[in-house]
Amino acid sequence: MEHKKISAGFLKTISWLNENIIDWANAGQQYNIDGKQTQLYQYSYAYSFDGAITSVGGEYAFIYQKLGTKGLLLKNGDLLREINRTYYCANVYEYPAAFITMNEVTYLIHCPAEYCQLDFENVETGEIVTNISGRKPDDFFHSRLEVSPSGKFLMSKGWHWHPLDDVYIFDIEECIKHPILLDNSKLRHCSSTELCTASFIDDSKVLIGSSDELIDDDDDHFPPKHIAIWDIRTNKISTPVKVDGEFGNLFAISDELAWDTFEYPKIINVNTGEVLEKAESVNSGRQRSSIVNKNELAQIVFNRKTKQLAIANGESIEIRSL
Repeated sequence: MEHKKISAGFLKTISWLNENIIDWANAGQQYNIDGKQTQLYQYSYAYSFDGAITSVGGEYAFIYQKLGTKGLLLKNGDLLREINRTYYCANVYEYPAAFITMNEVTYLIHCPAEYCQLDFENVETGEIVTNISGRKPDDFFHSRLEVSPSGKFLMSKGWHWHPLDDVYIFDIEECIKHPILLDNSKLRHCSSTELCTASFIDDSKVLIGSSDELIDDDDDHFPPKHIAIWDIRTNKISTPVKVDGEFGNLFAISDELAWDTFEYPKIINVNTGEVLEKAESVNSGRQRSSIVNKNELAQIVFNRKTKQLAIANGESIEIRSL
C-alpha cells in the first residue's frame, strides 16, 4: 500500500477531479498529488458541508451535509441552486446523491420529494423528469447512492424499518423512460442477513457484505459478517467468506481486491477474506451502515479509475494507493 499525505490547511469537502482532490466548498481549491495547490474558482460556501460529489466531466458538483437536509448544486464553482431533502430522520442517515449523464444531459439523482422516492433532476433546467403522477415508492430510505462503471445501473445502499440495511439496484435508462420502475427495485438479493455494504465491481457483479443481524435463522446461505460477490444477472452469490476482522464501507478494486474503511483503511482479498495490508495509523471512521452517528463519519472518496482512496484527516488529506 502506497501512502501520500497532502497538507491542506482549511479543508471543508473532498472529491476526486480526475487525478486530483478538489474542495468544492472552498472556492474549488485543488490539491495535486505532488502537493501543488490551485484555487480554481471564486466563491466559497460558508456552511457545515461535509460531503461532495463531482459529475464525470467535472463541470457540475454537489456539496451537502451528510447528516442534514441542505445541499448546493454548482456549475464550474458557481451556485446553480439550493437542493433540499426531507427532514425525516435526516440526522441519522447519509444523504442520497449521485450524478449521471445520459444522452449529453446530466442529472442529479436524489430524493427531493420524499425520503423513499428517487428522482432524476436535470441539472441545467431544474426539471425533475421522473416526477410523474402515480408514483408509489416502497417504504425505503435511500442512501449511499452509487452508479455502475458504465453508467447503466444505480445502486441505493439504504435502509427500511426495523431498521435494517438493504441494497436496491435500478436500470437507469429504463427508469428515466418509466419512472414507476424507481418505486420498486427489480434487482434485489433477498438475503438471510442484513446487507450493510455493497460496491460495484462492474456492470454485472457487486461486492456485498452482511452485518451480524440475522433476518431468517433457518436460511444460512449468507452468514453474518461475511462478504460475497453478487451476480445481478442471475441473482446468485459466490460462496461467502468471513473477513479477518471487522469491516464497514467497502470499495471494490477488482473481482479480487477491495478497500475496507472501518476504523482504518485496509485491503481485503474478497475471495478469501484475508486482510492483505492495513494502515492502522489513519482514522477512517466507523461507518458500516447508511445509519451512522456524526462522530463515526469520515470524509472518504474512492477514485474508481486510479483505485486510490482519499481520506480527509484534519488539515491534511491521506491518499492510499495499491
